[in-house]
Parts: sequence; structure tokens; C-alpha cells
Amino acid sequence: MSEKNISGRGQRELRVRVKTAKGRKLSSTLWLERQLNDPYVIRARKEGFRGRAAYKILELDDRYGFLKPGARVVDLGCAPGGWCQVAVERVNALGQNPKKPVGTVLGVDLQEIEPISGAELHQLDFLSDGADDLVKGWLGGRADVVMSDMAAAASGHKATDHLRIVALIEAALDFAFDVLEDDGTFVAKVLAGGAENTMQATLKKNFRKVANVKPPASRSDSSEKFVVATGYRGRAIAAAQAADDDSDE
Repeated sequence: MSEKNISGRGQRELRVRVKTAKGRKLSSTLWLERQLNDPYVIRARKEGFRGRAAYKILELDDRYGFLKPGARVVDLGCAPGGWCQVAVERVNALGQNPKKPVGTVLGVDLQEIEPISGAELHQLDFLSDGADDLVKGWLGGRADVVMSDMAAAASGHKATDHLRIVALIEAALDFAFDVLEDDGTFVAKVLAGGAENTMQATLKKNFRKVANVKPPASRSDSSEKFVVATGYRGRAIAAAQAADDDSDE
């Protein structure tokens, strides 16, 4: 590995250059070099976050303000834990601000996660039977926020990957319908590609506001974007429909 100084706008920056090692593909070398020089990766290391993805949820919350002190938050597919770290601070899960209500952060993932102070972490498949009841039991009620930065395993085929992540987020949305409190928020990563139209229609039906946004921390060459759906009203809609059905009998 070699280092080279490059200058720009009167400042000198140290850029890491990575040599292609024997047996390593050029694509892997380029990925490693990009990671080592990514300002968000560098910032995450300095500020103690487990990955650059932490800044995506920070930027989304700065804009939409859903991680409020006292909120109960569920992070689906939470590994390695960057989103949980942000949520712990924002909802005051550690009670560090005695003047504000104390929130709850619950993270679930298929793999075991290293402990995070202020977060309750569980190794769980959220698609398994009874997972929603387990989560509500752990929370002691319903969630104010369900969020997901999950992505299906990449196949290398763009259209297939898009369909896979849409299916995964639709499953997360179904889970959120069972777990969310009235007026709650759903935040999830999606990939632009056109197959998410049905999901978008479902979101608009069940939430008061739906925004699709690409935060600054999301790489410009990535097709990812995030949906932020606020004001969950699905339970009220279902109740009204049930009442209509009863009146028709």
C-alpha cells in the first residue's frame, strides 16, 4: 500500500493508494481503495460509528425528525449496528438527558450483533412466525419507528437485485403494519428501478406522508434511495373498513 499527497483548493489531503495483491481482483482493490478514502468511512472511524451508513439515518432524521426522545424504535437487519447507535442517542435511550423522556431501541438481525450500549439486540428472523409478537413483547407495546437498511444478497443482475430488495422491503412493511403505533414512521432503503410502484401505493394508502429521498451520505453512483413514511394510519383504516363491513351485514 502506498500513500500519495494530492492538493486541492489550497489544502493538502492524504490519499491512500492500494496495490493489487496477488490473487485479488482489480474490482476488490478498487473497492478497498474507495473505502479507505471515503470521507464518511473516515468520519465513522473517528466518531465511533460502526459504518458509514450511520450518517444516512442521521441525515434522514435531521430532515424528518422521527427519532424523538422517548420513542420506541425497531431496527430490522440492524447489523453491524450503526443505525442503532444513532437511534440510541437521538431517542435518549441511555437517559443522558434527564429533562427528556427515555426511549427504547430494539435491533434484530439474522446474525449475532456485538452489544451496543443503550440498545437491546436480538438474533431473530423477522419473517418467522410470531416475530412481531416477540418484538412487541420486548418493547412492552408498539413501536413508534420501524426502520430498515436491509438489502438482499447481490446476484450481480441489476433487475433481479431490484426485485429482491423490493420483496424484502415489502415484507418489512408488512411487519411494520403489525408492530407500528398509530401515527408511527417507517423508514427503509429501496433501489430505484420501477418495480416498487405497488409498494409506493401501499405506503401512500397507509401513511399520511411518503417521501423518497437520497441522503448526501448515499453514494452518488448507487441506485439506493430511502422511503420515509410518516403518520401511520393503517390501523384506523382497517378499523373503519371493518365497521363498514359490519354495517353492511
